[in-house]
Amino acid sequence: MTENPNLFTQLEQITRQFLQIEDITFGSSKDGYIVRYRGKLYREETEQAYDELAARLKPLNITPLFRWDGDKHAVILVEGRPEPKPSNPIINLVLFILTLISVLLTGALYGLDSMPEGNLLQIILTFIQRGLPFAISLLAILGVHEFGHYLMGRKHGVHVTLPYFIPMPFSPFGTMGAFINMKEVPRNRRVLLDIGIAGPLAGLAVAIPVMWLGLHQSQLNALPLATQPGGTLSLEGNSILYLLMKYLAFGQLLPAPTDYGNLSPLLYWIRYFFTGRPLPLGGMDVLLGPVAWAGWAGLLVTGMNLIPAGQLDGGHIFYTLFGHKAANRFMYVIVGALVLMGFAWNGWWLWAALIFLMGRAHAEPLDQITTLDTRRKVVAGIGLLVFMLTFVPVPLFLF
Repeated sequence: MTENPNLFTQLEQITRQFLQIEDITFGSSKDGYIVRYRGKLYREETEQAYDELAARLKPLNITPLFRWDGDKHAVILVEGRPEPKPSNPIINLVLFILTLISVLLTGALYGLDSMPEGNLLQIILTFIQRGLPFAISLLAILGVHEFGHYLMGRKHGVHVTLPYFIPMPFSPFGTMGAFINMKEVPRNRRVLLDIGIAGPLAGLAVAIPVMWLGLHQSQLNALPLATQPGGTLSLEGNSILYLLMKYLAFGQLLPAPTDYGNLSPLLYWIRYFFTGRPLPLGGMDVLLGPVAWAGWAGLLVTGMNLIPAGQLDGGHIFYTLFGHKAANRFMYVIVGALVLMGFAWNGWWLWAALIFLMGRAHAEPLDQITTLDTRRKVVAGIGLLVFMLTFVPVPLFLF
C-alpha cells in the first residue's frame, strides 16, 4: 500500500480538507504508520473533525490518529481498521449463574440463625429465601454499575462486552465483583470519561438507597468488652459517606466508643478513620443485616473502582482530566499512599503491587487532541469527589 503514489495523493487531498499541512513524513511498516502530516487543524471542534476524517478514510481501510507534536497538530494515518472479535454471551450467562448461586449462599449464611431442617428441597428453598435479600441487593448494585459502562459504550459506538461476574464462594460477599472488556480503543478522552464514570455513578445511585433501606432494617448493638481469641468478630470500615448515613439513621457517629480517651472527638475520628484504632470495645455499633451488608459492599466497590490510577475507573477519570504524564506521576503517589495504609489493612499492599505493575498503561484514545468540554470536566470532578466520599481506608478487620 505504501508504494502506491496514487494512494498518497488521495490521502493528502483528503487530509488537507481538515489540516493545514506544514510538513509530511512518510512511514513504513517499521514505523507503524503510512504517512504523518503536521500542521494546524482548521476547526476548533476537533472531535467532529476526527469523526469526519475517519469516515472519509474508512473505505480506504485506514485509521487516523490525532496527536500533539509540540504546539502543532499531527495527523497520523495507519493501515487497517479495528475489527473486534465477537464475544460469547454464554460465558457471561454461566458466570452470572455461578455468581448468583455463590452470592445466594453467602446471603443465606448471613440470614440464617440456625441450619434449616427438612428434606433437601426444603433446605435449598430455605437457603434461597434467606439469601435473596442480600443477593438481589448486591447483584443489583454490581449489575447497574457494569451496565452503566456497557450502555454508555454502546451509545458511543464502542465495542464492549456484556458484564463478566466473578463468583467467589465462601468469601465475605460471595463474589469478586464484575467487569466489562472494552474491545477497542476509545475515540477520544470524552468517550473514555463517559464510559469510565457511568459505571460508578450508576452503581452509587443504587447503593445509596440499598444502604439506607438496610440501615433501617439493622439494629444498634453493644460491642464486646474485650477481643476474642482468633479474631472471630469483624468490623467494617468507614467511608465518609457511610459514616454520614449512619449518623442520619441513628443520630450518632458509629461505632461509638465508650470515651475518646485524651483526644478531642475530631482527632479521635480522624485517627480511627485512617487506622481503625483504637478498637471501640464496649461501645455501640450497628449490626448490619443482609441488605445493609450488600449496600456497604456497593459503597466499598465504588470507592475501590474510583482509585485514580491505572485501568481503574478512577484512573480513566484522572487521565482524561490531566493527561498521560500527570497520571503516571500521580500513580506513584497512589502506590505510596496504599503502601502506608497497608500497615492498617494489609490488603492494600496487594493493590499497591498491582497498580505499580499495571498502572502505567492507559487506554490511549485515537484522538488525543480533543480535550474534555466544561460539562465533562465538572462530571470528572464529581467522580473524584465521589471517590473521596466512598473510599474506605480500613475496609475490614477482625478482633
